[in-house]
Amino acid sequence: MQEEGAIKFDLQYTESEPVAGATIAELNTWRRILWQLELIGQHPDRYDGYGYGNLSQRIGRPDAPAGKRSFAISGTQTGSLQELDASHYSIVTAYDPAGNRVVAEGPLKPSSESLTHGVIYDLDTSIQTVLHVHSAVIWQHAAALQLAMTDADAAYGTPAMTAEVRRLYQACRMGHSGIFGMGGHQDGIVSFGTSAAEAGSVLLQALAAALAARQEHESQANRKQESDNYGQW
Repeated sequence: MQEEGAIKFDLQYTESEPVAGATIAELNTWRRILWQLELIGQHPDRYDGYGYGNLSQRIGRPDAPAGKRSFAISGTQTGSLQELDASHYSIVTAYDPAGNRVVAEGPLKPSSESLTHGVIYDLDTSIQTVLHVHSAVIWQHAAALQLAMTDADAAYGTPAMTAEVRRLYQACRMGHSGIFGMGGHQDGIVSFGTSAAEAGSVLLQALAAALAARQEHESQANRKQESDNYGQW
């Protein structure tokens, strides 16, 4: 399994002051919700004990050139923290998926998924928020949910993953739904929207649908077992 949270891109990082807290207030509220649902977090028995999940919000001009649409993103390996404040966010000022490079500043280095977040902001100027979580139930029931999935060979945090995100979006396989799964990143799910509330709502709807699909699958398995047992009498 890929090492969770490892930065795989060339990072040009400058330590600086944090973004204004009011700027990320709504994003941080949703981060709190996702942490409580264990969609973001850290557990010794999951992903080799590494923290997982990250989220971001556009803070720069949406009409800035592609690759320079600034956004605030949670810092690398902050998944274990129940509460974040502005000091736990990094500001990505430039990103080059083809060159595998990220330029960032702030109190912490940015998430290992910064390239993926950046390419999503380049896809549509209306996108304001990106949420990357880990949900086994959504990931395992992706087919039942008709969830778009990136290729299993595309590793997280790499140019291959950003190319896959572009491919799915251009093929209209995820643009309307605002959510997709990472085929090669265990349990990895990404949602996005015009606000943190929209991206969060899309994610929670997918979670509810996945839980319903799992319950139906378990009910069918129980009915089959009961039928098999009856046939042996």
